[in-house]
Amino acid sequence: MQLRQAIQAAILQLEAAAISEARRHAEVLTFHVLGCDRAYLFAHPERELTVDEQSQYDELIARRAAGEPLQYLTGHQEFWKADFLVTRAVLIPRPETEHLIEEVLALVGRYAPTQRATGNAALPVADAGPVADAGPLKLIDVGTGSGAIAVTLARELPHAEVYAVDLSPDALEVARRNAERLGAQVHFAQSDLLAAVLANVPTSVNDASFDFVVSNPPYVGLNEQDKVQEVVKRYEPPMALFAGDDGLDVIRRLIPQAFRALRPGGWLLMEIGYTQSEAVTALLAGWHNVHGVADLAGIPRVIAARRP
Repeated sequence: MQLRQAIQAAILQLEAAAISEARRHAEVLTFHVLGCDRAYLFAHPERELTVDEQSQYDELIARRAAGEPLQYLTGHQEFWKADFLVTRAVLIPRPETEHLIEEVLALVGRYAPTQRATGNAALPVADAGPVADAGPLKLIDVGTGSGAIAVTLARELPHAEVYAVDLSPDALEVARRNAERLGAQVHFAQSDLLAAVLANVPTSVNDASFDFVVSNPPYVGLNEQDKVQEVVKRYEPPMALFAGDDGLDVIRRLIPQAFRALRPGGWLLMEIGYTQSEAVTALLAGWHNVHGVADLAGIPRVIAARRP
């Protein structure tokens, strides 16, 4: 079959399955199979697909028509203008998580000692939050998944020490591959939230060492599964989605652990669900500078809090 004919047949199949952006998805899967770009499609519409190419393309189109996310079919997703590998072991990075990155960078610029973030001790510091003479800026991403948060922060803050933990060894393998591909220096470890980290930290808060604990934890409640898109429930890892009946089980565990892991003045930042701002704020009683960061619709999707 000619390339043009294969794409047109794929579009019709995807449209029949009510897949939005059917043409774009048909073309992207063509790029994936042939290792080409859109210019190639226009230049060679009469190219004959080999039997293997046609078979692979037909299989991918059938899986997309059945609802499997395009990102899992191609193994790629863009985040913060970088190309991340994804598998079904990790959540697909989403645009709203970029608000978490933006707020971390804003807080680093405002509160963290500038010489620790940039390596330039000559720059002024308006408000040194975490301890100024404690060495490089240290951040840890809890539940790293694909590594999108940790890798992005390591690339944006090249003089910082960035750590990342996840309970899933398969997710950690994806994250390590992304760090290597994108040239990011990240220290990875398997851990149930911060348990493995805190196992090596004495009880005294004076021995805590991180300036930032960041996380996109599971926050969907089991009592609201009916509100989650069927494709998400069917294909993305449940361990990274659901957290007890109200969606706050993981956040309840993470907050006290983050308190122990942070230096005095350090920051905890978490992505949260659409309706969780008040509940999470209440869980942060006793923390300082608690505030939400809204998405483009004006809904708080990130909560930041500063350790006393």
